Amino acid sequence: MNQKKEWEPYEHKVQYYETDQMGIVHHSNYIRWFEEARTDYMEKMGMGYDQMEARGILSPVLSVEADYHQMVRFGETVTIETFIKEYNGIRLTVGYEVIDQKNQRLCCRGTTKHCFLDREGKFLSLKQACIEYHQMFVQGLEDHKDK
Repeated sequence: MNQKKEWEPYEHKVQYYETDQMGIVHHSNYIRWFEEARTDYMEKMGMGYDQMEARGILSPVLSVEADYHQMVRFGETVTIETFIKEYNGIRLTVGYEVIDQKNQRLCCRGTTKHCFLDREGKFLSLKQACIEYHQMFVQGLEDHKDK
């Protein structure tokens, strides 16, 4: 059995352009942060989007959810814990927790749902199309369940 892998969460310092007139992060930026964190997570797992797409595998976002708990302001730094929440070989759900780095408070919790397609837009089963990616996601799911 593979050893559980732990990585440092993605870190993001809030930029001025991400805020509104009150210096509070606009809600749409959390969705961007999810993508940044997911890209970072996949690269750390050994499968960046560039590698996946080079193999002819696309993974569009099917849906996004975000629950906002605390405001984040200009100049603050957040860490984004990213994890595999659900995976069945065809669909993938990634979870996110945005944590204020200074006070360790939960600011936002969210998910993105994805599928896998070939270049022609046909659904793929990673178990059949790319067993090593399939195993990587299965391991990521197991790692999260062990927490």
